Amino acid sequence: KKQEYWEQSLEDALTLVAQIPLLSARIFRNVFFNGEHIPSDPSLDWAGNYAQMLGVNDSEAFKEITRLYLMLHADHEGGNVSAHTTHLVGSALSDAYYSYAAGVCGLAGPLHGLANQECLAWLLEVQKELGGKEPTKEFVADYVQKTMKAGKVVPGFGHAVLRQPDPRYMLEREFALKHTKDDPLFKLVDCCYQAIPPTLEKTGKVKNPYPNVDAHSGQLMHFYNLKEENYYTVVFAVSRALGVMAQYVWSRALGLPIERPKSVPLDTLKAALKK
Repeated sequence: KKQEYWEQSLEDALTLVAQIPLLSARIFRNVFFNGEHIPSDPSLDWAGNYAQMLGVNDSEAFKEITRLYLMLHADHEGGNVSAHTTHLVGSALSDAYYSYAAGVCGLAGPLHGLANQECLAWLLEVQKELGGKEPTKEFVADYVQKTMKAGKVVPGFGHAVLRQPDPRYMLEREFALKHTKDDPLFKLVDCCYQAIPPTLEKTGKVKNPYPNVDAHSGQLMHFYNLKEENYYTVVFAVSRALGVMAQYVWSRALGLPIERPKSVPLDTLKAALKK
């Protein structure tokens, strides 16, 4: 019965969410640590166990930032590529595994899933330019101006939807001020937080000059020794499972119809071009 579809969907979604951290940690250890795996610890929570199985840092602080990261990246709104793709494929009554896999394929696109590591790469590039010196707002502002004059964007600043500081960024900043304030890379992140928004505002071309969550996540991963940047999108995918599977179950429970994107005839396009 259609009214009972959500029950099987919930079972599949819970199984997927439970197993994704184990699978992702195993891939990480296979690729970067010669298959030397760390067993799952059932006494730990979902995110803490994932942090433990990665094996890059055994501190409670790393478990705590992993909890924060996985919650913040679960799904902030349904219009992003991975969340929307999961919903679209699921609307055809595809099971949770097909739907999530489709969403992750969307996450693999560089405009969606690579922002975190691109921001970290930019920060490390700026840090290299500093040559061991303490960052200053003047240096960062000048570097940003040179970046824009070269026709490049400043990664991690601005957002397609938000028009104010990203609350996820502010939560990561709060954590960093408490746990990593002496980290040289955090000092640069902090300097960027103070210097870049006014620099971008002066151009008059940026609707949202504030940092988004990607501007901070990489620094925190890097600080706790998760430095394998090619793996960052996988961590994102582990987190995203929580949000998209919750939406998947709700779609079944509410009996939402198959999604059909609207189409328009060529005459409509011609009329739009004339405007």
